[in-house]
Amino acid sequence: MGTLDERAFDQALDEDADGALELLGALVGATDQALAEQARRLAARVVIDLARAGSPRTSGVGRLRRLSADRAEGDIDLDASLEALQLSRATSTAPALEDLQVSAWGRPSTALCLVIDRSGSMNGSRLATAALAAAACAWRVGADHSVIAFSKDVIVVKSQDVTRPAEVVAGDVLRLRGRGTTDLALALRTANSQLDRSRAQRRVTILLSDCRPTTGEDPLAAASRLQELCVLAPADDAEDALALAMACGARWATLDGPSSIPGAFARLLD
Repeated sequence: MGTLDERAFDQALDEDADGALELLGALVGATDQALAEQARRLAARVVIDLARAGSPRTSGVGRLRRLSADRAEGDIDLDASLEALQLSRATSTAPALEDLQVSAWGRPSTALCLVIDRSGSMNGSRLATAALAAAACAWRVGADHSVIAFSKDVIVVKSQDVTRPAEVVAGDVLRLRGRGTTDLALALRTANSQLDRSRAQRRVTILLSDCRPTTGEDPLAAASRLQELCVLAPADDAEDALALAMACGARWATLDGPSSIPGAFARLLD
């Protein structure tokens, strides 16, 4: 009692990954604090390993790109910036960086924001799924990702412009507890705000939720303002998620358990 046999857990993980992860997620909430902390550290390590077993990050092929000057450094593209430069000269004011275009060598880049629904019950399976999704974001894009959790309010677990070790972020996700109503519109607005801090050309919001708001504004308007939205919903409760995805043109997938995350990421992001 009060101990966690990691060798036995690894065997259980090989035999039934979802069952083992659900058990580990439940142990994170154990009343025995030493056992809970051991489970949290093990869970953080396991989800990092599982995320790395999925599709690896790609560096892309370098090529010359035309980008807004507020998002990249390079030589000003005079043809593309001509209108802004003429207006600047006529008004004797400096042109705004976002109105200037530069030519710069770079690789295709992607920024991710993971949005975790923590309203209702955060049981072992949901905790493990959320932690694995956070680890998968870190593995795919490195530091250029954010993780937020929401119910009636929003917690920023990792900001877009702050570097934090993936295992620390996964550990913090495992500490989440379910509570309150569901303000989905607020969560999506926060995701958009986080992604605005990135210079990546592609910005993707990954929503982990049944998409059933119980407070706040209609989430459709906030969802439609996102550059890309991917919805991950539980397989046994996906009706509202599918309706939202179809209404705003988002991609979507269902999850049978935590181990579904790597495959779902590959289908939606690659």
